[in-house]
Parts: sequence; C-alpha cells; structure tokens
Amino acid sequence: MRNFKDAKWKANVTKVVDTIRENEIKFVKLQFTDLNGIIKSLAVHSKNVESIFENGQSFDGSSITGFRSIEESDMVLYPDPTTFAIIPWRSQDKSSCRMICDVYTPDNKRFDADPRYVLERAISKLSDAGMSYMCAPELEFFLLKENENEATPTPIDMAGYFDYHPGDLTDSIRREIADMAELFGIEIEISHHEVALGQNEIDFKFDEALTTADRAVTLRMITKITAARNGYLATYMPKPFFGINGSGMHVHQSIWDVDRTKNLFYVDDPESDYLSDVARYFIGGQLLHGQEMCAVLASWPNSYKRLVPGYEAPVYIAWAFKNRSPLIRVPNFGGRKNAARCEIRCPDPAGNPYLQFSVLCLSGLDGIKRKQDPGEPTELNVYKLSYEERKAKKIISLPESLKEALDEMENSEFMKEALGKTAFENYLQIKRKEWDLYRTQVTSWEIERYLRRL
Repeated sequence: MRNFKDAKWKANVTKVVDTIRENEIKFVKLQFTDLNGIIKSLAVHSKNVESIFENGQSFDGSSITGFRSIEESDMVLYPDPTTFAIIPWRSQDKSSCRMICDVYTPDNKRFDADPRYVLERAISKLSDAGMSYMCAPELEFFLLKENENEATPTPIDMAGYFDYHPGDLTDSIRREIADMAELFGIEIEISHHEVALGQNEIDFKFDEALTTADRAVTLRMITKITAARNGYLATYMPKPFFGINGSGMHVHQSIWDVDRTKNLFYVDDPESDYLSDVARYFIGGQLLHGQEMCAVLASWPNSYKRLVPGYEAPVYIAWAFKNRSPLIRVPNFGGRKNAARCEIRCPDPAGNPYLQFSVLCLSGLDGIKRKQDPGEPTELNVYKLSYEERKAKKIISLPESLKEALDEMENSEFMKEALGKTAFENYLQIKRKEWDLYRTQVTSWEIERYLRRL
C-alpha cells in the first residue's frame, strides 16, 4: 500500500524513477487483474511516471470484469514500485517496464473489489493475530501447437512425467521461461515435464502471500509470452483434454510469526511428526471451509472436469501425510523447521491467486482461532473407499460443478467476510453468468452421442 510519508516507499519510488531514466525506458506498463485473475495492462509514457506515483492513472472500471457499473466507472491505478521490472523480451531501443498496481476510487480510497486489496486485508488480519501466511504454488500448464487442419491445438511433445531427451524442445522452452522469470526477480526452484503429453510444471520459492500472488500472475504472463515467441500456445486451462491429467496449482502453505523468523507449523516432537497444533488447526479450518471456498480455488466450469477421481486430483475433503488422494497433504519435510508445511491440492492455475490465497489463509486462521480438530489423517486411498466407508470416516466430497460450488459459496458467511461484500457479490454475479453460458451450450459430444439415437 502506498504511503507518501514512508521513507522506504519514497526510496523505492526514487530507485524506479532513476532506473527508468538510466535505461531510457519510454513506456511503463501498468498491470492489475480483474476478478477472474486475467491480467489487464495499459501503457503510459515514462515522462509521467513521477506524477502517476503521486496522483495515479485514471481508467474506465466499467470495462473490467467484476469491477464497477458504467454510472460509477472512474477508477485510479497507483503502481507499486516494489513490483518494477524491465521487460526482458523488448529490444533495448524499444525498452519498457511494468509495475503491478493497486486500484483506487476517485475519492482516493482503495477499491473494495480489487483482488490485490482483498489479499492485503486478509494478510492484515493475520498480522493482527501475530502471524504471517507463507505459500508457494506449483504452476502446471500445457504447451500446445496450432494445427492448420485441426480446430483444437495439440501437445507439442510425446513426453511424460520427468521425461528428458537431449535437445528436447519442451525443456528448452521451460528453461527460457525460467530465465525470463529470474529477470523479474522470481527464483525458480524446480521445472519439469508433467504426466500428460505437453504438460509442464514450474515452481518458485515460497514467500509472503502478496509477493507470491504477484509472482504467480507474472509467471503466467511470462509463460504465455515465451510460448508465443516460440510459435506455440501455453494454457493454464485446468482440463484441456479428455482422458488425461488436468493442470492443478497445489499450494504449499505455512504460518510464521509476524517477523517471519519462526515457522509456527513446526514443533520439535517426532511423536507429532514435527507438526504443531497450529498446523493441525490450520488444516482443520481448510477442511471445514473446503466446500465453501471451492468456487474461488477452482473458479471455472472446466475446473470441475479436473476434479474427478482417477487423475491425481483431490475430490474428497480429508488430510494425510503420505497419501496424495485427499484434499490436503503434509509432505515429508524431514524434521526441518523451515520446511514444515501442508499442501492443498484442489486449486487450479486458471483462477485469481490474490483471491485464492485470501480464502486459504483466512480459512486456516479461522481453524486456528477455533482450534479446529482436523481428525485423524486418512492414509488409505480415498478413491477406493466405498460410499459407506467414506461416510463412516465423515469424509465428504468437494462440489462436483461450478454451480454447486457457487451455491455453497453464496450461503457462506465465512466467504462473504473473507472477500468483502463488494468482491463477494461481484464474483458470484460474474461466475453465475459464466455457468449459464456453459450450461446452455450444445457440445459435439452430445451431438455425436444423441442426435441419431434419440
């Protein structure tokens, strides 16, 4: 959040202005996301950047999904200088930079439904409780090629999980994405081929939630642009192809003290698997609110094509240590203090990470405040349990469609509080419209299956 009186903020602004002048950067891209998580961008002349830091840049909010109606459309962008980066794929003679922005109303107040502000409010609630939410997403995506005689793009390779071949095209593109990401200040830890043809994963180092969300939307942008520059298409669509794994965004999470010096998920007790009560209550809170927050974690009709048994995606609300079939898993962190964490597996990378991290951290906080017992870990393969066995263990399912998820969300006081009234109502409205568009379509599958039979 901007603060003209804050010395650190002033120093960051000065550094950005000096860098722009030193590199003779002519245009500055101001970026933000709509409620869906789609990046929006406008370019301004760099000669105006100091004025924009102080007075903002006006724009029409009525044209942004989930923002404001046409009769109250004026809005203002204020760039965050800590997100400054020179865009590396532009030539030096046409150099430009970007900054992620906060959205304000004309009366100089934060816009309630700005996804970045929703997350800032969530972080503030944790801070008031003496805690920080740290997280890291695993971003999965497909690399595809357009085919002249086919309507649907196809995978660019025939590789599978962790496959590698010398001179591999996919490996080269992943490396280029990683190199670009590091120029944006994103420290890449792992990149590899995933299970499905053309499917890849890139992971970066964990950090505080707002920084992580900024990096997540930036990496999605980098991925798409790098693929396009190589003549291919990158997509974060959760389930682009029938019969193979979809793309998820498993989120590794931990709670630290407010100074981020102590991991509160860790306890020096091997009998408890080094997992503290804070961690267990946090897990309990996410299990408690799993159905209610699913519409934000898996936010498109297509998301629920991924959340089906048999494709390594979670369906049932349970937790475990070794088992990968429940919603939440505690990875083996070998007793290392800083590595204690849990991993939630239902989010997908097509959503809005600001909103996703908001509901994740607040559901965990609610569990901590309630001292919500998550129950015993479920180390059996939940997919193979019968309905009666799941019922006996009190294991319920995630919603099976966006419609079901929105119904759960609409009736949730927790979600209304987590997102805030404006974002909550606007989100429900745009997602209901998306569902109505989806459910009224007649697909080729229906034509092929029913037209001649009925």
